[in-house]
Amino acid sequence: MKSNINIENNSPKSLFAKRLRKFKSFKRGYYSLIIIISLYILSWFLPVFVGRNALIVKYEGEYYFPLFNYYESSVFNQEISGEANYRLLKKQFEKETSPGFVVLPIIPYGPEENLLDELNETPPVRPSSAHWFGTDDRGRDVLSRIAYGFRISITFALIVAIFSFTVGLFTGALLGYYGGWFDIIGQRFIELWSTLPFLYLMIILSSLLSPNVFVLAVMLTLFSWMGITYYVRGEFYREKSKDYALSAYSAGASDLKIIFKHLLPNSLTPVISFAPFAVVGNISALVSLDFLGFGVPPPTPSWGQLISQGMNNISNWWLVLFPLGCVFLTLIAIVFIGESLREAFNPKGNENE
Repeated sequence: MKSNINIENNSPKSLFAKRLRKFKSFKRGYYSLIIIISLYILSWFLPVFVGRNALIVKYEGEYYFPLFNYYESSVFNQEISGEANYRLLKKQFEKETSPGFVVLPIIPYGPEENLLDELNETPPVRPSSAHWFGTDDRGRDVLSRIAYGFRISITFALIVAIFSFTVGLFTGALLGYYGGWFDIIGQRFIELWSTLPFLYLMIILSSLLSPNVFVLAVMLTLFSWMGITYYVRGEFYREKSKDYALSAYSAGASDLKIIFKHLLPNSLTPVISFAPFAVVGNISALVSLDFLGFGVPPPTPSWGQLISQGMNNISNWWLVLFPLGCVFLTLIAIVFIGESLREAFNPKGNENE
């Protein structure tokens, strides 16, 4: 008598797959990651949704695409200098019942655009149907500046995190692998470097250099790489004494191969766990520098500059509520991501899986 036996394929899952599954079980962190990634990707297409340039213009039977090309006002017979004003052109078509048309973004205002000529009152102007988040004290649309400020803040934080973690990984790996006097001298150098006054040096460097997002990222990297070095160094001390590392050494593998092929992949747990919190710290640092006036130069859209305006115009509640609310929601979402990653990559939590 024969019996059919169905044997299920219970192949063991990789450790990364287990951690990924556990991360997905933390719903607030998982959904926060999806939201932040989605918003950041959309932020690179902001001109389609937020901006002063029209998407499509039909004028005298011809089509124009200002989103991709620059057009002088004379092209559309406007009596203004410089680039065409597509909001005025749309109003002109509506008054004249012209066969032409203008397709504007949902928020038809640029983040650096001064609207003093169009406002009916002295800025800052409170929220309305035209300006959902109001305007700042220079007559610029707050919602537009917040949206573009989100992209700048996240980009800055990611650049600093990548640069600082790269330096910290490399330094910590060398210190942990070679140890001895090399480690002692390296530790003393890190301790001396970490005692440098961050804020004073940033003020001095900002006054000497013309700051932009990239320059500020490099400057902040100089003072933010030390923290992850200690964790990577400790991981290397632990991992290099294990059998697989000793086997690679006995087989004649070079130091670089042992470090980067064998030890480093098994020492990335603290890097992944602390990365979201590093992003939070970098965003907070940029907001603080912009608030103090040592960050990105005006009129670059910046959350810190908006908060500074809110403090100077405390009675204009929209200048305080909306920028601070966006900073809070962004940071709390990234903290949720960090907490979930930390739990998912906790070695004790994965022992029984």
